[in-house]
Amino acid sequence: MSKPLKILVVSQYFWPENMRINNLVEGFVAKGHEVTVLTGFPNYPEGKKFEEYKREPEQFSTYQGATVVRVPMLARGNSSVSLALNYLSFFLSASVVGPWKLRGKKFDSIFVYAVSPIMAAIPALMIGWIKKSPVFIWILDLWPETLSAVGIIKNPSLLSLVGRMVSFIYNRADYLLMQSKSFDENVRKYCTKSISGERLVYFPSWAEDDFSTGACEESDLIQADSSVFTVVFAGNIGEAQDFPAILRAAENVGEEVPVRWVIVGDGRASGWLHDEVSARGLSNVFLLGRHSLEKMPPLFAKADALLVSLKTNEVFEKTIPGKVQAYLASGRPIIAMIDGEAARVVGESGAGLACPSGDSQALADIVRVMAKLSPTQRDAMGAAGKAFYTENFSKVGLFDRLEELFHTASLRRNEKR
Repeated sequence: MSKPLKILVVSQYFWPENMRINNLVEGFVAKGHEVTVLTGFPNYPEGKKFEEYKREPEQFSTYQGATVVRVPMLARGNSSVSLALNYLSFFLSASVVGPWKLRGKKFDSIFVYAVSPIMAAIPALMIGWIKKSPVFIWILDLWPETLSAVGIIKNPSLLSLVGRMVSFIYNRADYLLMQSKSFDENVRKYCTKSISGERLVYFPSWAEDDFSTGACEESDLIQADSSVFTVVFAGNIGEAQDFPAILRAAENVGEEVPVRWVIVGDGRASGWLHDEVSARGLSNVFLLGRHSLEKMPPLFAKADALLVSLKTNEVFEKTIPGKVQAYLASGRPIIAMIDGEAARVVGESGAGLACPSGDSQALADIVRVMAKLSPTQRDAMGAAGKAFYTENFSKVGLFDRLEELFHTASLRRNEKR
């Protein structure tokens, strides 16, 4: 058995925020490794500091045996300006306060949970340089392409400047882990030859164990109802998820097929969604708000189909939303209004039906088709998706692979000393 590792995880988001990085930390502690997390304070997705954290911050200094080191930062708020300041404050605080709080500690590997913004990787590179530790960056968003695709930055000169920053980050990491195979071309163009080859690794997301082990308990969010076809959406409620198209599809289906649309989650578009559902009189759309991860498997078990949606652009087409793995692992059929890599996964797995992103008419059509299938046919779709998940996204296999990379990188770094 290989020796236990000392691992530093750098992530702007962490427990009690509901993020997949929580599961990775828990998994590596369970493997016997010593894990430290450098993060900020919990404020996602509401945009304000969690009340339970404000009351007892000391209760959030450890997680499942991992040490949690928090640095000060500004909350996300509800505006673009406050969000930008939130990103900037974590980057600066983690770069300045982080090394001081981690003084005297040594790490065999440093892992970056690189959701936007990519600047959050810079503190990890600084700490890696100070500690002489290899740095792994798990790329979950493409920069600067994401900024251009969603219209945050349109100026070519500014995008070029961000591109140079991305190149600076990528070329100083020891390993770049790509969430999607389609990221390869975009990532490579910012890398020198020295980072290519074995140090550029496909490393997809996985689902938490609860989704793949089955849900035995009853859901307290919805009751089973065989008289209607139940479509469940779970996750972030933002502009990227294209809820205007989802609501148009709900209106389009109307009473032709009895469908209830159950939406669980929260996000920057939640207020708009509540207002629209009320204004349109959509009595078959149920907004349940944000709930804990533990409540999702029982909820999914009551669904006839699980919905994933994402607006289309050159970046989103290459991304697989994390909920896709959870949906596959749950063994329920999937309805997808999405393009690119995620649509490929749904189609290749046989887990459900997909239509083009933003096409509300096509979404209504595949909901009708799915609703008219027999329960046996839908169960077969779910089983195919679960088998595909086990083969391609198994958490055990992915964690073992990452652990092996950590050991390899640590040995190489030690040999150079």
